[in-house]
Amino acid sequence: MNRLEQVRAIRAALQSGTATVGSWMQIPDSNIAEIMGRAGYQWVAIDMEHGPVAVNQLPDIFRALELGGTLPLARVANPLPINCRQALDQGAAGVVVPMISSAAQLQAIINECHWPPRGRRGVGFQRANVFGKFFESYAQESQESLVVAQIEHVDAVNNLESIVKVDGLDAIMVGPYDLSASLGVTGDFENKKYKDVLTKILEVCAKQKMSCGIHVVQPDTKMLKQRITEGYTFIAYGVDTVFLNHSASAPK
Repeated sequence: MNRLEQVRAIRAALQSGTATVGSWMQIPDSNIAEIMGRAGYQWVAIDMEHGPVAVNQLPDIFRALELGGTLPLARVANPLPINCRQALDQGAAGVVVPMISSAAQLQAIINECHWPPRGRRGVGFQRANVFGKFFESYAQESQESLVVAQIEHVDAVNNLESIVKVDGLDAIMVGPYDLSASLGVTGDFENKKYKDVLTKILEVCAKQKMSCGIHVVQPDTKMLKQRITEGYTFIAYGVDTVFLNHSASAPK
């Protein structure tokens, strides 16, 4: 699998307003990753914030995803440069960064997601370049890592116009549970307050020509189609744990 070609394809789709649909993994197991990698998604993000996933588990998970032609991304644990660097070093093609609240915070993180000359990320032999075997070709890939900023708090919404102008940002992505919690309506996705904020986010993104994403946590194809119609283009559909919960219930 050529990660750089797939990154470019996803980026081109986002820039053209075409929806890209991926999924989410919380269980740190390469067998599950192999199943998810062959499930037909364009990308799968490994959840290192809420899933018990360690850095040393990423290589096997990424290999299994790539075996099925699926681009591996990492939803890092914290909005810190070190978390992004470590995930990228292990072979993530890009990062989904939680709890972004300002343009300055995001710019500092993006600087650390790319090797020089574009950024300040440390250069070295790493799993992403097969420990130096593909050093030169990875030098190009390192200039083009996908970066998605999660908008998960009302403070981020208030700063959204400056956040989406940050150079190197590919998309923003609504974190529905955290965003609703910051509004005092945790998990109440029909609440007018929450819906109004979603409308504002979409309007800002449309005005600034920035791709807007969201997580459709509960697998629901009607909701997926609705989100695409509403204008979301970077969409995570389901979670491995949620898929299992839906399918593993004992018959009644």
